Amino acid sequence: MKSVRIIALRKDRKRLLEHLQDSALMQVTSTEQAAEGFRRSDKSSQLRQFERNAELTAQALKILDREAPEKKGLLDSLRGRREIDPDEIGNIAANSAKIIGICNKIVTLDKRMADSAAERIRIKTQIAQLEPWKKLDIPLGTPDTATVAVFIGTFPRGYTNEELSVAVTEAAPELTFEYEIFYTSSNLTSAVIYAPKKQKEMCHAALRSIGFTQPINPTSRVPVKKVERLLEKDKELEEKREAAKKQIAEYAKYRSNICDTSDYFIMRSEKYKVISGMDQTKHVFVLTGYVPEPDCEKLRTLCERCSECVVEFSDAGDDAPVKLKNNAFAEPAESIVTMYSPPSKDDVDPTPLLAFFFYFFFGMMFSDAGYGLLMVIACSAAIAIFKPDRNMRNNLRLFRNCGVATIIWGLVFGSIFGDAPAVIYNLITGGNITMAQLLPWPTLDTQKDALMIMIMSIGLGLVHILVGMACKFYVCFRKKKYAEAFFDTGLWMLLLVGIAVLAAGLALGQTLVYIGAGIAIACAVGLILTQGRSKKGIFGKLIGGVASLYDITSYVSDLLSYSRLLALGLTTGVMAQVFNMLSTLMGTNVFGIIFMIVIFIAGHAITIGLNALGSYVHTMRLQYVEMFSKFYEGGGKPFTPFETNSKHFKTNVKENN
Repeated sequence: MKSVRIIALRKDRKRLLEHLQDSALMQVTSTEQAAEGFRRSDKSSQLRQFERNAELTAQALKILDREAPEKKGLLDSLRGRREIDPDEIGNIAANSAKIIGICNKIVTLDKRMADSAAERIRIKTQIAQLEPWKKLDIPLGTPDTATVAVFIGTFPRGYTNEELSVAVTEAAPELTFEYEIFYTSSNLTSAVIYAPKKQKEMCHAALRSIGFTQPINPTSRVPVKKVERLLEKDKELEEKREAAKKQIAEYAKYRSNICDTSDYFIMRSEKYKVISGMDQTKHVFVLTGYVPEPDCEKLRTLCERCSECVVEFSDAGDDAPVKLKNNAFAEPAESIVTMYSPPSKDDVDPTPLLAFFFYFFFGMMFSDAGYGLLMVIACSAAIAIFKPDRNMRNNLRLFRNCGVATIIWGLVFGSIFGDAPAVIYNLITGGNITMAQLLPWPTLDTQKDALMIMIMSIGLGLVHILVGMACKFYVCFRKKKYAEAFFDTGLWMLLLVGIAVLAAGLALGQTLVYIGAGIAIACAVGLILTQGRSKKGIFGKLIGGVASLYDITSYVSDLLSYSRLLALGLTTGVMAQVFNMLSTLMGTNVFGIIFMIVIFIAGHAITIGLNALGSYVHTMRLQYVEMFSKFYEGGGKPFTPFETNSKHFKTNVKENN
């Protein structure tokens, strides 16, 4: 990565920035304040307007997707952004005012729908509140007469006629009253109480003492009439909501235009963010940032083609962002690395190593040539047909490569849709042949040769861990930390190799036992003498060295984690064989053949779904936990170029650069 400083004529600013944005070659940086002798352009108002328009279009699209969803195929998510000519952006800009107006209408209609929905909720609440009064033939807001005080309200419990009479009498023994109950339940009683006007205050106090409350907003209409009016209003609101929804659906024909306009304002806002942060004078402007070293000359050529300018490159320093650069084999695995964390300045790029082991272990876990072939065909077809964007394309290439590894391991384990070839052969001929007999090459049976495959899995795990430790050795050596390289990493690597040689000697010969034991003992002594070197005193150094040997348990634990290579491979094979067996239960008659086809397709689809997911997750775990923990720090800042972060279209100029 290189730091870059571009000094160009201000009159060429627009053209240069547009080409830089299309090329996505450079990450632009800015300081908080302008350098001495320079100033900054205040573009905050334009920037806010562009951002508001981008938010408005996004909101309109969200409303359209909810109220008038676009019909999409199951695989449309694989399809890349629409490619347009840069000249078409001018047409989008010219049409943007009209589209913003349409978006405003969509948002206004949606707000109208929301207001209608809220009002309907209030109406339903009012209707529910009037339910206890549906038998009342006078308004809830009926006033007192010249001689009678009228109290209309509710009690917070259920009363019978007798209970209510007793309760009111006990509260005011001298009160003269009449009452009528219109509704009662376990926790509510609706009633009307009449009392002489001269005893109004006494009646009010008595009723209040037993929890009586009057309606907050009493109506001037009879409750039944009020409910009818509310239902009519509710119907009107529903009709308005449907009308607004229909109008929104009519704007769905502008969906593509709204998408393009949304991208246009995102592009404009990004450009104005750069303009707001650049130093400039009346005649020149200065742009600073980072560029990947292989793209330096390409950037210089682009700038000189757009303007009379000066392009200066220098060392990027420790704060430089990271952009991974790998060949076609390793590039698809970059997403796995960045998902964990981009490498720091002190790290080695682990992508090539991760890619090899990721494909290798995924294939060993999935381990069926038929499934691998389906993965290769499906991913290759998706890339060719849908022409997805870079990230999706790399994900498809990742699984395509995993499919190739799965084919290889499937042939090693003699698994092609489980034992489907042997099952079909036996079903047709009545024979009893196995996959090992059917295939013309020697194979490993995940069930019969489980112990051998387990040993092989542990051995591969040891290689994987040693590769991670070798990376740590290289990093320490490069940083001139020779003690850490040789004592903290090198001795442990040799110790693990010695133990592996000793274990192999138990099966292959006594000589290897002696060699392995000698290496292991020598390395153990070396660890005892060196691992406590940071402690004070001879006794402390010795204790620290001895205690360090306890770390062997963590290495043993790490190695045992690789038994999942056997477990997942065994699971895939057994599930496939079980479904093959089930598919043949109905024989070779017409019904049996139909049954076999259905069970075969459904069963293997389930096996592919479950075991592909398991293989992916557990392969990532082996990379992140077992390998990365040995050397990888991460924490780097990803390279974020000044580009058009559009969601719906891309310019073909960018693709050509």
